Amino acid sequence: MPERKLCDVHRILHLTSAFRQQWPLLALIAFIAVVYLMQMILGVTFEYRFMVVPSAVVDAFHCLRAGGFSETAPLFTLFSAALLHGNIGHLLGNMLYLWIFGAVAADLLGHRWMLLVFIFTTLCGSVCHVGLNPQETIPMLGASGAVMGFEGLYLGMVIRWRLPNPHVWPIARPIPPAHLATLCVMGLLMDFGGYIGGNMGVAYGAHLGGFIGGVVLGGGVVPMPRVALPR
Repeated sequence: MPERKLCDVHRILHLTSAFRQQWPLLALIAFIAVVYLMQMILGVTFEYRFMVVPSAVVDAFHCLRAGGFSETAPLFTLFSAALLHGNIGHLLGNMLYLWIFGAVAADLLGHRWMLLVFIFTTLCGSVCHVGLNPQETIPMLGASGAVMGFEGLYLGMVIRWRLPNPHVWPIARPIPPAHLATLCVMGLLMDFGGYIGGNMGVAYGAHLGGFIGGVVLGGGVVPMPRVALPR
């Protein structure tokens, strides 16, 4: 078989194996894409019910503490908001980084941990956003908190263990863990700078909360991957 055709076969087999290993993550991304399509079809009346409105969440929490359950629906938006996106650019940007860092997490820890990280860091991001803006009435949406959570998870794991070079699709080739961890830190610094600078339109609190939640998981909760070595 000619060398070029052999390389094409190897490439196809690699992609097939990658998609087979990442199907839970790809299913999550596909579900979020379907939710966005529903947003486009059904409009604001559909999406507003699932977005985080900090003041409404605070009121719902006080209602729950008082023993009432009738007004607690806004608490569920702490998770549901991560399934929504403001526009196609917002969706594609979040899904690209979710694919990259989520695939790394799934490769190292397995799909169950990947899904748990998504849920936990989503909640951490939403709670942090509400805590920093308790009286805010502008709704918040997007999976950015979870995306930053996966970045924080990886940073925590790199600090905790010696990890192999990640080689998961869509990363084109293996890269040193320190380089990927540096990208995580740069993203956090950019968000922190935006928050300090008072830039509007971005839920920096959700980014920060998700990142901190991810670092906590990576630095002290998740089990050591079989391919990792202790420092």
